[in-house]
Amino acid sequence: MTKTYSTITILIFVIIYSILSSCSSSKITSSWKSDESLPIKVNKILVVAISKSDDAKDVRLKSKMEQHICDDLREKGIEGKSSAIEFGPGFFDGVTENSVLQKMETSGYDGILTIVLLDKERERHYVPGRMYYTPYIVYQRRFWGYYTTIYDRIYEPGYYEINTKYFWESNLFLLKSKNLIYSVQTKSFNPADTETLAHEYGMLISRDLFKQKVLLEYQ
Repeated sequence: MTKTYSTITILIFVIIYSILSSCSSSKITSSWKSDESLPIKVNKILVVAISKSDDAKDVRLKSKMEQHICDDLREKGIEGKSSAIEFGPGFFDGVTENSVLQKMETSGYDGILTIVLLDKERERHYVPGRMYYTPYIVYQRRFWGYYTTIYDRIYEPGYYEINTKYFWESNLFLLKSKNLIYSVQTKSFNPADTETLAHEYGMLISRDLFKQKVLLEYQ
């Protein structure tokens, strides 16, 4: 028997597909790994979000970014620790490299994963008005049902919207050799909130570290 699909059913499929394909606002734009023997086995990584801003929102975002990556690393069997929680927000201020490395070695760390906000762009974009056309069968076969539905949808006036783009970079350094073994750049477009931004970023970086065979998964 031949299957036929109504216009409403097709529209529902299109809407669902659009929602699913736009769930994530973040994506990796480029990544690099060293020529060292990889994947490498590490037990404990310190996650450090680097920022000079003292703004309360930036401090909260920094903490969330660190914590989400730590959570995603732990799911892979690697102990991740937030620098803000482990050592305090001002641990790296006014200290020498040797004292920091000694403290980290004493605490059992194998590597340092940094997070830096490279740039943030805000754009004011005009969305022009649009005229809609949809066959009347989508609504109802009676005049009033058609009229009340189409009246509000036949024209959508133009409006301005503000788009925000975040450009991030993360680098993974080995503590013993002090070498950079992995670097990744990402772009986030209009994240819903800081929690969503941190969650998406943590998953992206954690997955790419294992996808690129930089780190050895314990599970």
